[in-house]
Amino acid sequence: MTFCIAALMALTVAMAGWALYYFHGLLALGSGDKVLRTLQEQQSTFNIVLTVVLVLAVLLGLAAISYFFRRVVRPLGDFAAYFDAIAKGDLTQRIRVLTANEIGDLFESLGRMQESLVKTTTTVRLGLEEIHAGAQEIAQGNTNISSRTEEQAASLQQTAASMEQLAGTVRQNADNAQQANQLAATASDVAHRGGSAVNEVVATMQGISASSNKISDIVGVIDSIAFQTNILALNAAVEAARAGEQGKGFAVVAAEVRALAQRSAQAAREITALIEDSVRKVTEGSSQVERAGATMQEIVDSVRRVTDIMGEITAATIEQSSGIDQVNRAVSQMDETTQYNARLVEQAALASSGLSEQVTKVNQAIAFFRSPGTEVIDVSARRVANRRSVAAASSETEHRRSPALNGSAAATKASPPTKGLSAPAKAAPAAKTTAAQDDSQRLLRPDLSKSSSAASDDDWEEF
Repeated sequence: MTFCIAALMALTVAMAGWALYYFHGLLALGSGDKVLRTLQEQQSTFNIVLTVVLVLAVLLGLAAISYFFRRVVRPLGDFAAYFDAIAKGDLTQRIRVLTANEIGDLFESLGRMQESLVKTTTTVRLGLEEIHAGAQEIAQGNTNISSRTEEQAASLQQTAASMEQLAGTVRQNADNAQQANQLAATASDVAHRGGSAVNEVVATMQGISASSNKISDIVGVIDSIAFQTNILALNAAVEAARAGEQGKGFAVVAAEVRALAQRSAQAAREITALIEDSVRKVTEGSSQVERAGATMQEIVDSVRRVTDIMGEITAATIEQSSGIDQVNRAVSQMDETTQYNARLVEQAALASSGLSEQVTKVNQAIAFFRSPGTEVIDVSARRVANRRSVAAASSETEHRRSPALNGSAAATKASPPTKGLSAPAKAAPAAKTTAAQDDSQRLLRPDLSKSSSAASDDDWEEF
């Protein structure tokens, strides 16, 4: 192309030079007749030269047009076709660079752009697959946690109801203990008064015993007087017998006095026997009353100890009632927190479902691009190994623990899912036939903190 343009320019310059030289010669002839004759003589030569020049110009123009079509127009058409295919999502066409000029540079840039698009779409597709799998696992885990949280909330409600009943029972026991404490205090007062009354009875019995002893002494004096009176009557009878007839009346009086003295002595002996029996019974009664007083004192002491114990029981019951009320409030708060957590888990499950739907939509959008299956695509990523196995083991452990959670009436906390993260390892190239299977277990996300135009191993981080 450059050669043709240079040839046309050289031919134009030569024609211009020849024309100038020719007209300069004509001007040198001077007169017009000479010039006319000269023009007529050299007209054929001028026509031949002009024809040759025109033919050469046409040939050079055709060559330039052909060169321009082959080197510019046709590559630009191919370039537009490649762009149209990329716009339609076809990334399977191999872009060939046939020239080494600026058009070739454009094709090389287009090839690099297509390669970057292939890498990006492949990486995004693999990442979307892993995100979709992770979202499904998260949704399943949230569903399990939601069901367990609901079971825990039901258990907490049952526990709260039981604690409320227990609190009512403890309050009733506290009231009964207070009443029992009051009754014990009343019984202690009654026992104390009974002990005082028994002590008074003991003192009275002791006074009766002393009075009986005094009566016994008085009866002894009466018996002594009756004995002496009997002796005097006997002496009077003897003296009356000595007096004869004059002493008969005195003898009758003496006999009556002796009979009276004997009856008095008999009555004194009977009174003495009764007094002795009364003193014996009073003594026995005093002993019994003393024993009753000691027993009553023991009862008073026991009732006092029972009163103290009932006071301690009442205080402990009141403290227990207060503690149960606090536990009941704590269980109620736990119930509210568990219900709130259940709502949060449901929201997380909905968010996971929404994430899965968004991933499906993005995957459908990425599916618009058709990437070559056997292209050498260097997809840089890091693998999250053992994630599925650890999640399965965690699910099995939770499944084993679920019967204990269902059978327990107390509040239990659901164990969080175990995260198993392995050391980062570079993924194999996508040109291998097993790359799609291996990459299906890869969970990637872009590291936005690092700015890089090309995909590299450091552009992705595991989570």
